[in-house]
Amino acid sequence: MTEASRPAPPAWAGEIAGRVRGECQAGAPLAPRTSVRVGGPADLLVRPADPADLALLLRACEELSVPVLVLGAGANLLVADAGFRGVVIRLPIDFGEETEDGERLVLSSGAPVSRLVQRAQAAGLTGCEFAAGIPGTLGGAVAMNAGTRIGEMKDVVERVEVATPAGARWIPAAELGFAYRTCRLPPGAVVTRVQVRLRPGDLARSLAAMEADVEHRRRTQPLHQPTWGSTFRNPPGDHAGRLIEACGLKGHRAGGAMWSDVHANFVVNLGGATARDCLALIRLARQRVRERFGIALDLEVRLLGDFGGESVD
Repeated sequence: MTEASRPAPPAWAGEIAGRVRGECQAGAPLAPRTSVRVGGPADLLVRPADPADLALLLRACEELSVPVLVLGAGANLLVADAGFRGVVIRLPIDFGEETEDGERLVLSSGAPVSRLVQRAQAAGLTGCEFAAGIPGTLGGAVAMNAGTRIGEMKDVVERVEVATPAGARWIPAAELGFAYRTCRLPPGAVVTRVQVRLRPGDLARSLAAMEADVEHRRRTQPLHQPTWGSTFRNPPGDHAGRLIEACGLKGHRAGGAMWSDVHANFVVNLGGATARDCLALIRLARQRVRERFGIALDLEVRLLGDFGGESVD
């Protein structure tokens, strides 16, 4: 999208920018802020200065009925070519106070997942080996209950702090409805801090487990190419990648996007891919798997924005 074709910022964008103290960018491109490098711009991108500024921003969006998206590192996300009509919030890496108390660590939701592993190793704690190599931020990892074959966020999260237009509060993990690649956050809530509980253990053994898991992922996933990660959730007792490959779609292309020839549940951007290309692959895979196996694959990747009335069915 060229500067000439980019729509003018909506009227509310100036009002919100005038209320908050953080950095505001109108018409911010989202493609370079997502791991698959696809998608159009956001009406307004805001980096709140601090928790108080975030609360002010959320109240302003509520008052003006402006849609809100919290963007971490942009993993697990497909943005429409038309972009997102609303406010995209990006929290700074060190947003919120981080603390350590014995086996408990409190970390900023804007920090990369790798910080959890680093802090755990420094404190002599184990239990989060699964987090090694997971892309994205801690807030995003909580929101989708990110994990690997050796564990997931629900195994270590004790509670999370969320901000809403009404203020900030802590929510215990038991109330978050953690399930496979799912977390039930209150509507409109933004995760600001994450408290995890780990355990003392053998750090050498922990490091070996992380290295083995990361090496396994390097061998079996296209981590060297732009991708959002897994496209579909694994159906009970099976794997989405196996089903897609069995339908002959491994390596299948649509424009600049392709079902990876390394792992058939990953869409990769070969260069110049559009959201329309990616959606075409998603629709084709769902159709073929339904026709051959009678299984309806559920999306793990989130679709954001207006896809022109096109659905994944």
